[in-house]
Amino acid sequence: MVNTKVILNIAKTHLVTKIKQTATAALGVTFGIGSYITLVCFMTGLNGMLDDLILNQTPHIHIFNEIEPSKKQPTDLYFEFQNTLNIVHSIKPKQSQKRIHNALPIINYLNKDPKVKGAIPQIKEQIFYIAGSIELGGNLTGIDILQEVELFNFKDYVVKGSPQALKNNDNGILLGAGVAEKMSLDIGDRVQVSTIKGDVFPLKIVGLYQSGIADIDNIQSFANVKTVQRILGQAENYITDINVKLFNIEDAIPLAQKIEQQFQLKAIDIKTANAQFETGTTIRNLITYAVSITLLIVAGFGIYNILNMMIYEKMNDIAILKAIGFSGKDVQFIFMSQAMIIGAVGGSLGLLIGFGLSHLIGSLPFETEALPTISTYPINHNPWFYIIGFSFAMISTFLAGYLPSKKAKKIDPVRIIRGQ
Repeated sequence: MVNTKVILNIAKTHLVTKIKQTATAALGVTFGIGSYITLVCFMTGLNGMLDDLILNQTPHIHIFNEIEPSKKQPTDLYFEFQNTLNIVHSIKPKQSQKRIHNALPIINYLNKDPKVKGAIPQIKEQIFYIAGSIELGGNLTGIDILQEVELFNFKDYVVKGSPQALKNNDNGILLGAGVAEKMSLDIGDRVQVSTIKGDVFPLKIVGLYQSGIADIDNIQSFANVKTVQRILGQAENYITDINVKLFNIEDAIPLAQKIEQQFQLKAIDIKTANAQFETGTTIRNLITYAVSITLLIVAGFGIYNILNMMIYEKMNDIAILKAIGFSGKDVQFIFMSQAMIIGAVGGSLGLLIGFGLSHLIGSLPFETEALPTISTYPINHNPWFYIIGFSFAMISTFLAGYLPSKKAKKIDPVRIIRGQ
């Protein structure tokens, strides 16, 4: 075999002397990889934004007391009806408390679990908002605001005011942006809330909350746990819900099942609560990767066609090389070297163009009232996308160069020269 340095110099000479063909082949790789990087960064960033919009506000496990019919009806308690078919109409829910019994010890127990990042209390209550002659139905949730900020990024959804302002005000309320707009209210104004029992309490608006989901923003508001307990006339241990955040979301299902068995409460894991959303996310990801792979495959065929044509146009060069002593393997290595150089240069340029375009898209303003936390288009610069893109560029150019170079290896120089 001829010296490797000589072979690489010949490959370099071929590429430079046919610069237009070389540029065309390299640009085929460049635009294929650039399009892949731009698309996959943008689409996965968009999918991530949609996931965060829902999942950031959803606890990994939600614990509460569910109202349900009694499993045993009066007829089941009589021995005489044991072996008969009993049909009971108009079954009523059993009398059960909305509050969670021993909620604070349960929270302390969960916070000691190494899988749990945090377990925090909530009080959910249906109320009426009253401002002048306007009265709207809604939901008031009592929360520990600082823990909500720490575990569920609550601060991102406070569009006016601050979480700390609610913490410092026992008579404060974070009002949903939709409620505030309907009732023409703003920070500093007072709104009256009426419980279902008819008790009315005035609260000062210290901030506005906007989740980006209109159905929630039109009814939801938040106050401190102690404030809601006082409004409802309940003791300090009155808790209706417990939200749990885990270190690993995969632990949600088994831990929820364990909680249900251990405490006789309803525990809904995040995957069960968002099953339809999870399906939509999976489909969007499949579409994204299917289109991305298609782009790469199309780029690969383009590279193959260009390199194939380059080899057929260099039949005379191949014949001369073989006539002066180069073996078939030497000739194959020359054209394989050309293919890999084109792949490396084109792939590198593709990564740069893809990064530039995706960065440009990510800097474009994207402002909407429905998504207060988003100011530009979402982009996901996952390093794996760039590794996959460059790897595909090298693999595709290797295969595209291997098949034509294998033909060049078997060319008979005598037949080529005679044909001239």
